[in-house]
Amino acid sequence: MTESKPLKARATESFYGRRKGQQLRGRKQRLMDDLLPRLKLDLSTPASNDLGELFQGKPDQVMLEIGFGGGEHLAGQARQAPHVGFIGVEPFINGMAKMLGQIDDDDLKNVRLFDDDASLILDWLPDNCLDRVDLLYPDPWPKKRHWKRRFVNAPNLDRIERVLKPGGLFRFASDIDTYVNWTLQNVARHSSLSWLAASSADWNNPWEGWTRTRYEAKAIREGRPPAYLRFEKSK
Repeated sequence: MTESKPLKARATESFYGRRKGQQLRGRKQRLMDDLLPRLKLDLSTPASNDLGELFQGKPDQVMLEIGFGGGEHLAGQARQAPHVGFIGVEPFINGMAKMLGQIDDDDLKNVRLFDDDASLILDWLPDNCLDRVDLLYPDPWPKKRHWKRRFVNAPNLDRIERVLKPGGLFRFASDIDTYVNWTLQNVARHSSLSWLAASSADWNNPWEGWTRTRYEAKAIREGRPPAYLRFEKSK
């Protein structure tokens, strides 16, 4: 075990919106009470340089999904790749409960969870430890006075770059064209992350193994085609 860097002070305004929806009852509440404590990462203890130790079977690859919503994509990825470890972050309690239900139903052994701000996880993780970071359909915070709450910003890109292995990927998807442009502009100012795009198909088509969510299906029905961006950390 090696000690991670001290956690930075939390921002006064978080990058996510509300924490609660409808009151949880029955099975959902039981999963929050019983299963989440077993899967939740404990940031009060130092992170190991070998993140495989967090999972059964010690996977040789570990990936992070920031803001997994109802967990459709994260659970789909975990089913497809049981040899890969997945860390999912979602502060919205009702979304977390849905993800726990999928983990319980499918007996997924390769998922760990965190229910607070993803910047805390990024500060806790050791350098060069993740194979991929996914940020899918984040809150676009469309009003200009709220842009500072968008997750894609210079400090968070620094965080993502630090934890990615050389050659690791940062993947971003959104149906909001202004946030797509915002992301491209911010990453362009980051010398260690390069956009992987040779043709329009590279951002118009989902990635291999993609799991479509209900939110994405709704966006497409309403005429908001998503963009799928991939950025690689310098090797």
